[in-house]
Amino acid sequence: MDKDFDIQSYMTHGVERVISDAVRATIRNPKESAYLARFALAGKAASKKRRKAEEAGEHIPPFLIASITSRCNLHCAGCYSRCNHATVDEEPVRQLTDEEWSAVFDEADQLGISFILLAGGEPLLRHKVIEAAGRKQDILFPVFTNGTFMNERYFELFDKCRNIIPVMSIEGNREITDDRRGEGVYDKLMTNMDELERRGLIFGTSVTVTTDNYAEVCSEDFIGMLSDKGCKAVIFVEFVPVTEDSVSLAPGEEEREFLKSSITRLREEHPEMVFVSFPGDEKSSGGCIAAGRGFFHINSHGGAEPCPFSPYSDINVRDTSLKEALASKLFKSIIDGGLLQDDHNGGCVLFEKRDRVVELSKYR
Repeated sequence: MDKDFDIQSYMTHGVERVISDAVRATIRNPKESAYLARFALAGKAASKKRRKAEEAGEHIPPFLIASITSRCNLHCAGCYSRCNHATVDEEPVRQLTDEEWSAVFDEADQLGISFILLAGGEPLLRHKVIEAAGRKQDILFPVFTNGTFMNERYFELFDKCRNIIPVMSIEGNREITDDRRGEGVYDKLMTNMDELERRGLIFGTSVTVTTDNYAEVCSEDFIGMLSDKGCKAVIFVEFVPVTEDSVSLAPGEEEREFLKSSITRLREEHPEMVFVSFPGDEKSSGGCIAAGRGFFHINSHGGAEPCPFSPYSDINVRDTSLKEALASKLFKSIIDGGLLQDDHNGGCVLFEKRDRVVELSKYR
């Protein structure tokens, strides 16, 4: 890894760009732009906290992914979480309680974490946890949802707590979306978008990019439709295979370059929207930013993991603090061992090196 590369500065610049893009995208929505302007100030304060910690030898990433439930009502084809047995039909025991998640949010705020991405399973099944998120106004909470549980109760909560941003999963057009997610899901998403737009609430979409749909989801037909619906953010998530028979769906260098150039174009053509790619161009960030470099993951049971695609843990926030979890032996071994900078075929380096990650997770 380049010794001159400053991950803290890189991540801070990324956060500031996302915030400035969001302020620009919502300029015609006074309520949203007013909140985001306040959040921009909170983001600068959080950045100072992280920089101060860095100077003291402690690295705090600006992003946290929190899978607040293991339960989901859908069976999406190729779902990494289902394949990893991290998502189930019924609510399992020993998940973090509402109070425990609230404590996680409190400490994240104190540490200077600016974004917490709420995921699952289906996160809208945990209404009280979403309410707790709404009380932490200095943190922005994108909620990655399949959209099927969005109702009047949630529309009112999103209106009251502008720091909660619904991000609905969509795969492209109706045929592609329903083929992966189930019949009728696309129409439900369109209904949700119309209602969110009618109420003046901002929302985003999450798009799983595969070798099958990468051109479709970057097309003007698709992006223009989302813009017309009022969508303000598109998060492109590159498909990560967790079974050998789905490897062909993972974007390769050609598709990744196409996505990168498309995002550059879309940012110019659609200034009313924010475009983010995950994991994005690892070359520009000195390697993968998982395991606490730029973000980390807490699963529904409290295990601190490098990434949702790398579901291995040697420490649990139920037993320790968030700061101590960030200093876990697993995270330290992954980073210090150069695993995040290893050559790989594209997509997820930790998936390709999963045998090594499993081995490291056994040493506490």
